[in-house]
Amino acid sequence: MKQQITILLFFLFIVAVYGQKITVIDNETGKPIEAVVVYNNERTKSAVTDIDGVVDITVFTSEEALSFSHVSYSEFSQKKKNIEINDFVVYLSKESEQLDEVVVSVFKKEAKTNRIAEQIAVLNKNQIQKIAPQTSADLLANIPGIKVQKSQFGGGSPVLRGMESNRVLLVVDGVRMNNAIYRKGHLQNSITVSPNLLDKTEVVFGPSSVIYGSDALGGVIHYYTRTPKLSAKKEIKGDFLSRYSTVNNEITNSGSLEFQFPKWSSLTNVSYSDFGDLTMGENRSHGFNDWGKVFYYSENSPNNYVENQTVNSNPNLQKNTGFNQLDILQKFYVPLSKNTDLKLNIQYSTSSNVPRFDRLTETVDDGTLKFAEWYYGPQERLLISPQLDINPKKKWLNKGTFTLAYQNIKESRIQRKFGSLEKSFREENVDVYSFNGDFSVPIAKDRDLGYGFELAYNNVNSNSYGKTLALENGEINGFEDDLDFAVQSRYADGGGSYLSSALYVDYRQDISRNSTLNTGVRFTYTNLQATWVDQTFITLPDSDINLNNKAITATVGYVYKPSKTWQLNTVLSSGFRSPNLDDVGKIREKNGDVTVPNVNLKPEHAHNAEVGVQKYFNNRKFRIGANVYYTLLRNYIYREGFELNGSSTILFDGEEGNIVANVNKGNAYVTGFTASYQGKLHKNWTTSGSITFTKGRTYDTNEAMSSIPPLFGNFNLNYVNNKLEAGANLRFNAHKDISDYNLTEGIDNQNQTPVVNADATEDIDMYYGSPSWMTLGVYGKYKLNKNIALQAQLNNIFDEHYKEFASSISAPGRDFSLGVFVNF
Repeated sequence: MKQQITILLFFLFIVAVYGQKITVIDNETGKPIEAVVVYNNERTKSAVTDIDGVVDITVFTSEEALSFSHVSYSEFSQKKKNIEINDFVVYLSKESEQLDEVVVSVFKKEAKTNRIAEQIAVLNKNQIQKIAPQTSADLLANIPGIKVQKSQFGGGSPVLRGMESNRVLLVVDGVRMNNAIYRKGHLQNSITVSPNLLDKTEVVFGPSSVIYGSDALGGVIHYYTRTPKLSAKKEIKGDFLSRYSTVNNEITNSGSLEFQFPKWSSLTNVSYSDFGDLTMGENRSHGFNDWGKVFYYSENSPNNYVENQTVNSNPNLQKNTGFNQLDILQKFYVPLSKNTDLKLNIQYSTSSNVPRFDRLTETVDDGTLKFAEWYYGPQERLLISPQLDINPKKKWLNKGTFTLAYQNIKESRIQRKFGSLEKSFREENVDVYSFNGDFSVPIAKDRDLGYGFELAYNNVNSNSYGKTLALENGEINGFEDDLDFAVQSRYADGGGSYLSSALYVDYRQDISRNSTLNTGVRFTYTNLQATWVDQTFITLPDSDINLNNKAITATVGYVYKPSKTWQLNTVLSSGFRSPNLDDVGKIREKNGDVTVPNVNLKPEHAHNAEVGVQKYFNNRKFRIGANVYYTLLRNYIYREGFELNGSSTILFDGEEGNIVANVNKGNAYVTGFTASYQGKLHKNWTTSGSITFTKGRTYDTNEAMSSIPPLFGNFNLNYVNNKLEAGANLRFNAHKDISDYNLTEGIDNQNQTPVVNADATEDIDMYYGSPSWMTLGVYGKYKLNKNIALQAQLNNIFDEHYKEFASSISAPGRDFSLGVFVNF
């Protein structure tokens, strides 16, 4: 009997000993994490996870609090006895209540914010759900420091530090979205990634050309879509969102299905949104009674013909703003070995025709509408991208990522004037092939070296043609067979290409416990080719162009933490933007100006200096901070009057227009600041807020720069408990006087601001500028149970009428939305 008891006690001892081993798992992917340091509060005991994420914690007592630390994850702390209750598994995340511990990936490798000198902003999945944006443009408008311009509801052009369109780089899952026809002015492409697909969005402000190359002058917006997760339990999970909004009768439905297995996982998401015409606010605190109202509209469509404009029975309803959009995401995640992971990322986005609201409200001299039809055809984006993550743990390569991608983008512009049956079609098809390699290696303790390459090739096909409507008893009956006509293509009809290749190196070192140095250098080479065949309308000095550009850019950043509650950042950086096909070779008309190619265009360069300060409170769970910057633009690209073949005017689409083109100018500057605060006020209360100021002028001509928004900001207050989440938000925008607009390029759309003197001959005397505005909104989310939650929002409570800076469409009026979230 004594021998049996001894054996039993020995067995229990062995179980207890082996029961002290725990596994540390990545909360996002479900994979084990190697090299996580586990220690107690006194740092007298420690252990490290092995290649399987396993660590023996026998040395620690049950009452001790264990801290888990890894350079790529937020620090996590929990008592040993609670870990035992949770099946001896610990999950590490890249998010943390301690704001300096948040991990971001925007620099192509994970880093905590307390080691990054640049100004950054992050929105995670929960924050995106709380905002409940109808489009990704609406999502970006909620990020501190970003202003979004809209020419129509089916679009949204983000402005970062006074830079817009092709001066801002859009990236999705490590693949650049900017292509050879991203234009100067305003872009709608930010909405082609549905917010319902996103896991998070990260933004870095200022030139970031060392990591990302050309285009990133104002900053980088990086969308990260959802990724499936591995699980030893072989689970199938899903979620569903359904939302309705009153302001434009929005109906959004989004569903996901995720298969989680030990050796592979899959995620499928389908999101569909239908947007009706948008209603503007009726409370006109600015004092301009008719500004923005739509008194007449066109009822014409591809299947409907109406000879004349139609009276709008409700001028506050912005006719011809509705559209619909479908987004599909399919991801596979397959660990090929302990050190190698394969991800396959397939994305597809398409839309209905998208009415171009600003052109459909354009008038001729007698005050009647100019266009019967003006719309974008379906905006299509296809992405197929396999990504290979490797961890060879060699001296020259610790880990790295290869990203191969193919993108196909289709755009089209269709227009027809009142009084004419002639309808013009301009179609663009862009194929983008890219291959990136991003690698890192720790060369010593607290010293990290990164290096990589990027290749991207754009092939552009531009087609145009005209057809004449066939009418039968006042109804459309196709097109007349023998009345086709020639139309000038938007880009080179003989085809165009744009090649970019680059190498970069970056280095990060913790000089001491209180300071971190970030440096980097990048070499980029670009080649642009285009051929014009049909020169019926425009005769160019050279029908073939071949432009080669190269640049070296660099960044130096320094982070200094004099104490646990202070962080000081300084950054010196340079960037450049090589002209793309849209800059060099676009032909289009707007407001009587006809843009023509300029084959002598050169790159523009940016030199940036900024200083940031962060002060932390409440165990680093609350912070206030500010970033101040100055950016010098050299050889900046500017749109102005131009001569072609000795003439300053040209006949285009049957009308005489003034010739303009993109040209290189001298020097200009953009300066400003963003001040913000964020964090926990009390147990269940959090708050955030920001205010952004921007100023930009040219040194050579002493003009205001385009795309410089007025002072703007927002404040938020939130309450959260186990069941209920509620909050309020205040958004505001200061007045921008017409004298602070750029009146030459037309990008600021001064003609979309209130008219103060209709008889004036100069814009500076005719228009008011952008009026100030302020809106208040509230929201609430209630969990009915662990699987179902309801969310309601009431935005623009006082139904204020306003337009975002440089926008043609009026912003939404009072809007009530109701959504339901289901998880299973």
